[in-house]
Amino acid sequence: MFRFAVALCALVAVSSALRYDRNDLWSAYKTTHGKLYSGQREVLRREIWESNLDYIQRHNVEADRGMHTYWMGENQFTDLTNSEFRAMMNGYQMSNRTSSVQFVSTLTDTPDAVDWRDKGYVTKVKNQERCGSCWAFSTTGSLEGQTFKKTGKLPSLSEQNLVDCSKKEGNKGCKGGLMDKAFEYVIKNNGIDTEDSYPYTGHDGLSCKFKKADVGATETSFVDVKRGSEEALAQAVAEIGPISVAMDAGHESFQHYRTGIYKEPRCSSIKLDHGVLAVGYGADGGSNYWIVKNSWGTMWGDQGYFKLAKDDHNMCGLATQASYPVV
Repeated sequence: MFRFAVALCALVAVSSALRYDRNDLWSAYKTTHGKLYSGQREVLRREIWESNLDYIQRHNVEADRGMHTYWMGENQFTDLTNSEFRAMMNGYQMSNRTSSVQFVSTLTDTPDAVDWRDKGYVTKVKNQERCGSCWAFSTTGSLEGQTFKKTGKLPSLSEQNLVDCSKKEGNKGCKGGLMDKAFEYVIKNNGIDTEDSYPYTGHDGLSCKFKKADVGATETSFVDVKRGSEEALAQAVAEIGPISVAMDAGHESFQHYRTGIYKEPRCSSIKLDHGVLAVGYGADGGSNYWIVKNSWGTMWGDQGYFKLAKDDHNMCGLATQASYPVV
């Protein structure tokens, strides 16, 4: 009985010391990410943060031992449960294909590696904030790239324009949408405004504030890439430029991703919930990967980007519903 009491006291002491050691970490986390809590709300958020921190640390120990191909880290989502994270950030809505045109490659050989960031096709990483507007950022990303390809000038285009104004095409603003429907809006509207003229707010606007005088890009049509074909997607990325894609991004492992080649055995190749932008692909030590731009700011992932396993059974469905605009 005495030994049990001593062991219990030692366990309590270790637990208290660990919690004390994390006080500074918690304060630093709140400062870094601008988190303001008080009372019971702070208690709850800290408990969630500590649980996620334990999860991250366990994973990284295993990754250091070669058990995983990627590492995790703290970010602005570490004080959220996974269900909260999914509800807040993943606004892609699956739909039937909407383009009557399908991509056909003219390449005889697909390059071993491509990175359109090096060629000036990609704007800086943006942040959709607490709004399910990922679809709008994926749309502007591919349209920005194709506009640069045609004109030699890289515009930063307005996601807020799409959030506020493309509801007639079937999009739902911060509650979700689809890139093809956003492309349809740009065609019907004869353009999309620039970021500077129609800045992002992270909320649904009360009205559409599009101004024809502020158009930063136009398009004539859009093209879908063969469903589920990583070969076709690689050809499209190599030949066309950055491609709008969607994925299953709802897992804890992706919520806390930091660096490396992301693989998630629970990922679906069919049930997609997040729109992103494929900007290239490459290989590292025999492992192929996609280079993907996210819209969660630079504090998430590898400065806002992530690598996703390529040629691995369409990991997370990246090749399931890809498309791009024709400028």
